[in-house]
Amino acid sequence: MKRASELPEGTPIVAKEFLHLGRRAAVDQALSRLRRSNRLLRVERGVYVQPVETRFGVRPPSVSKVVEALASLKGEQLAPHGAASANALRLTTQVPVRTVYLTSGRSRRLRLGAQEMELRHAPAWQLALPHRPAGQVIRALAWLGPKEGLKSLSFLGRALPPSELEALAATRAQLPAWMAHQIGAFVNG
Repeated sequence: MKRASELPEGTPIVAKEFLHLGRRAAVDQALSRLRRSNRLLRVERGVYVQPVETRFGVRPPSVSKVVEALASLKGEQLAPHGAASANALRLTTQVPVRTVYLTSGRSRRLRLGAQEMELRHAPAWQLALPHRPAGQVIRALAWLGPKEGLKSLSFLGRALPPSELEALAATRAQLPAWMAHQIGAFVNG
């Protein structure tokens, strides 16, 4: 618990970090006991996080921090789902019910207290420009589909800075044909 309390919020705690303290079975047993006593939360098999204590009580750490730290730990690329991107870009008023991320790793469901999140394997083109508005546009267009694409691009063209439009145009070779065509027509037209 001393080591866990020194970590930033949402940092995964895995058994391999504690093998210097004892055998693997003993470390697994200790982590399991801490989970049963609610001092740790189990995210997935062998991965735990420490809950956050606030003046209002104990809560799970931020979902985004946990998912990003887990992706970093496993060497995966990660990006928000197209529905969340479309909502963030104001292309839809629908708010996703479940937290879904796209990943280069395997698809899986994670639990964080009462919250459930889903990581879905996605092709590399959907993970392009993961932390940029141009990347959000790619994922939103993929979620909206070809029929809504041009209408959405005309709306977004006024909102995106020229540097993001250039980044979007530079990724056309990676994208599906319908999306590359729509982006090319918008950027060049």
